[in-house]
Amino acid sequence: MWNSLPLVLAAEPEVTAQAAILVEASTGRVLYEKNADMQEYPASMTKMLTCLLALENGNLDSTVVISPTAAATEDSELGLEAGDAIRLSELLTGMMLESDNAAAVAVAEHLAPSIPAFAEQMNAKARELGARQTHFMNPNGLPDADHYSTARDMMRIARYAMRNPLFRRIVGTESQRIQWQSPAGKYFDAVNTNELLDSGTGIIGIKTGWTRAAGGCLAAAAQRGNVTLIAIVMDAADADVRFSDAAALLNYGFPRVRMTAGPVKEKLGRSLWVHDGKTYKVSAHPAQDVQYAILDGEDAKHYSLRYDVPRFMNAPIQGGQKVGDLVVLYDGKEVNRIDMLADSAIGRGFSLMSFMVGLYDRILGPFFG
Repeated sequence: MWNSLPLVLAAEPEVTAQAAILVEASTGRVLYEKNADMQEYPASMTKMLTCLLALENGNLDSTVVISPTAAATEDSELGLEAGDAIRLSELLTGMMLESDNAAAVAVAEHLAPSIPAFAEQMNAKARELGARQTHFMNPNGLPDADHYSTARDMMRIARYAMRNPLFRRIVGTESQRIQWQSPAGKYFDAVNTNELLDSGTGIIGIKTGWTRAAGGCLAAAAQRGNVTLIAIVMDAADADVRFSDAAALLNYGFPRVRMTAGPVKEKLGRSLWVHDGKTYKVSAHPAQDVQYAILDGEDAKHYSLRYDVPRFMNAPIQGGQKVGDLVVLYDGKEVNRIDMLADSAIGRGFSLMSFMVGLYDRILGPFFG
């Protein structure tokens, strides 16, 4: 159905969903938004974070035994039953492709002592990613008055998740046979609920969502050339409109953005004083080279960079630890942040220079801060 959509739309898209946002994926530069900060139910887009936490914290070869609670969860498309045994990797693939609610509960129970404990892990990760208008109560997105998000927050989660190669591979899979460990020989041929994947328009993911309370939801990502866009649609009128809305957003965005290289990370070093360390300073560099998203009528010369790092840090410091941000601005307006990472580890200890730096900050620092 969706491969009949035009590749280029001349005018701003007509988005019927209540909330939506379109961004360039590598920078987060916003190309379009509609009620992007309005509180909505995220439905099964919730499973993006469930999957991500499992990939970051779980053993993909571990065996998940389906509990009676998980098996009793509504809408188990995979046909999970109490006592079934399945590898976590297979369960995640089935969960994301078929949007299986029981699988999400089984994943949560496998990774945490309880569903509320897993929800707390979800909320902590959401806060870490800057999704501060979001609160999760369960791992699958089934309706709950205290389970909510916004299009902008869902975008933040989707952008981060798509940097994970395993996550990206799973959500870009159109179909896959899911194999059980027990009962022997049990399998399910899972088909991705994201109908845009076979549209031939560069779609590479991500996740559908639908409940009566949430309406149609969709996180969709597409890549054409060196540009990747992410569209979030929330509270569309029905399960079909979410696809046409997202396709319209993506087709609107691609002709209007191009990527150009900014400074490489090696040229963007910064030093921070270290208190109570075995040495007195640590160097830091951005986690990646700077890329500029150039929209219609824009010029890369209007981009600028600013460091948002503290004057000093207390030891210990781990190598690769985030110590601040490189802020990317266009015409003085922030459009992106890149993590600044410590180049080396600094152990806690004593050095004369570190002691002198600490003394200077305590006595004179307030006058120059």
